[in-house]
Amino acid sequence: MAIQDLRSVLGWCTIIDYALLLFWFVVFILAHDWLHRLHGRWFSMSEEKFDAVHYTLMGVFKLGIFLFNLVPYLSIRIVT
Repeated sequence: MAIQDLRSVLGWCTIIDYALLLFWFVVFILAHDWLHRLHGRWFSMSEEKFDAVHYTLMGVFKLGIFLFNLVPYLSIRIVT
């Protein structure tokens, strides 16, 4: 794979992952009660814990996007 192809793949992965993160956030905000009821069938947790778990996972996902997609993309873009 050429370096330009890798740069393109990382760029598209970054865009797609941020779109998924935005979709997750919008669904979490707009369908919060429905999501809590749905997950409440499998896991017994308070609403505060449910919110904390989702916000923590969104943060971990965002950090993963930043570290594994955006930083390598920017590094390749700067170097080449």
